[in-house]
Parts: sequence; structure tokens; C-alpha cells
Amino acid sequence: MSTPEDHVDRIQAEWARERPDLNVAPQGVIGRLHRLAARLTEELCEVYRRHGLSEGEFDVLAALRRAGEPFERAPGELARFTMVTTGAMSKRIDRLEGMGLVSRRAAEGDGRGRVVGLTADGRERIDRAFEEHMRNERRLLDALSPGEARQLEGLLRDWIARI
Repeated sequence: MSTPEDHVDRIQAEWARERPDLNVAPQGVIGRLHRLAARLTEELCEVYRRHGLSEGEFDVLAALRRAGEPFERAPGELARFTMVTTGAMSKRIDRLEGMGLVSRRAAEGDGRGRVVGLTADGRERIDRAFEEHMRNERRLLDALSPGEARQLEGLLRDWIARI
């Protein structure tokens, strides 16, 4: 079964015409991954929005939930888990605290340190959101066969490790 020409094919053809001296083949993979990532992000964010969360807020709540009882982490640890600056993390925590989904307290043994934890409402919200998130990811991945999904997962894991 042949897949019809797509947007990336057209871009490559234009570049090949304009710059025949360049090998534009990498665009076939990178361009499609970029477009797919943008589409997946939009599909995922739709679920977060239904739960009153942004992507970043979902990430913070999920990182706290994965910590296990008592569902707490230091702000710096949260920043590392979600790959944002501590300043950006502070803003996310402020918003989540204002929504009643997290609380902050002084770290034991360190008067200056803080610990962020899920409130009961925060745990309930992330549990509901994560359940829908997993159903949504399954729906998106069902476009591939189980074998294709395993193969793609392996290829992506290897590629990430190499670069």
C-alpha cells in the first residue's frame, strides 16, 4: 500500500529543485517527526485542557504523583524531572497552589528549602487526567500495529541514546 504524497514530500521537491546540490533526504525523517510531534502535542494537550490543566501543570502533577506517598518533591527535583528552569517551575507551582492542587512546606532539616506536595484535590485531578491521558495515547498509537509500535519505540530509544 502506497501512502500519498504529503506536505514534507512537496517541501523536499521544492528544495531539490531550488538546491539540487544539497541532499534533502534528512527532511523526510526530521520534517515528519517534527510535524508528528506538533500534532501529538495538540492531541495530548486537549486532554489536559479538559482537566483544567496546561501541559506544564500536568507534568508537575504527574511528577508528584509518580513520587509515591507522600507525593512530594523539592522544586529543583521537579524542574529536573520536567526539564524546565527553576524559575519556570516556580511559576507552575504558584499556579497549581492557587488552584489548590499542590501545597508547599518547609523541608525538614533545612529552613530555607521547600517541598511541594499534592493536595487531595491534586491527587484526584491527576489520577483522573492520567487515566484519560493513557486512553488517549492508546487511541493515538492504535494507528500502528503492535509490532510497528514496538519497532518504532526501539528505533526512537536507540536514536535518542545516540544523539
